[in-house]
Amino acid sequence: MRRARAASDPQRSGLPADLRVRRVPGLRREEVALLAGVSTDYYTRLEQGRRIIPSTQVIDAIARALELDDAGRTHLHDLVAAAGAPRQRARAAVQRVRPGLYQLLDALDGQPALVLGRRTDVLASNGLARALFTDFDKLPARERNYARWMLLSDEARALFVDWELQARNAVEALRLDAGRTPDDPGCQQLVGELSLASPEFRRWWAEHRVHQRSHGAKHLRHPLVGEFTVDYESLTLPADPDQTLYLYSAPAGSSSAQALGLLASWTQGTGTADDGSSRRAASVTSRSFLSSSEPGTAV
Repeated sequence: MRRARAASDPQRSGLPADLRVRRVPGLRREEVALLAGVSTDYYTRLEQGRRIIPSTQVIDAIARALELDDAGRTHLHDLVAAAGAPRQRARAAVQRVRPGLYQLLDALDGQPALVLGRRTDVLASNGLARALFTDFDKLPARERNYARWMLLSDEARALFVDWELQARNAVEALRLDAGRTPDDPGCQQLVGELSLASPEFRRWWAEHRVHQRSHGAKHLRHPLVGEFTVDYESLTLPADPDQTLYLYSAPAGSSSAQALGLLASWTQGTGTADDGSSRRAASVTSRSFLSSSEPGTAV
């Protein structure tokens, strides 16, 4: 909350004119408290991470005072809930993709599709998504993670024309996820690894910004079909809110749609769209090992 407070613009807050010299940028604690309708002492204790449990209305009022977007508001709720809850290190259940979802991915043979789980783990992909990005199934189990691939892979840096934007979005999406499960050992280990290996990750992670990837565009320079743009939409699965389906497409009749069609033809021609149930079984087995055997790393 301190960083969000420092980034707030006092002139937009609607507060009465204050002629005092501001030694630090943004809003003062007493100003956020006034805007949110709580006492300065209460807000101070909340910002310091004391174990108090504010109501949903209070958290929403503070989010409005800090001018947070929807992702920031969600992240604030997660952080406050984590601060007030007893600390425990219960292991999260192993994530598995339903057979019906695999069938859906395979049926979308002309549309790239990915399923991401907690901490941006790549749980499943269809043939065209593997041709568009990378074959996550062929990576070691511990490396099947979208944020890790984006930050540490030379392939990703060469593929994305707007790599810095996409990589920053991946970092901010990971921070949003980390707020939901602050005691997840797998997330802690991933953050530790990326902090050591990537200066960009260290810089962006320290900014404490969050991003909800609901939709958007990715500008690619593909080694097979050249430069084009794909749009994406994300769908959170009702039966498992920790799994999100990402669908990629391009406007009909556009040069990007033609490039995607060429890539689909190449994928089907080489037989990489699906190599059978043995690949899926191997993926489930390796992911079970990944989720149950990794020790935590302090952030």
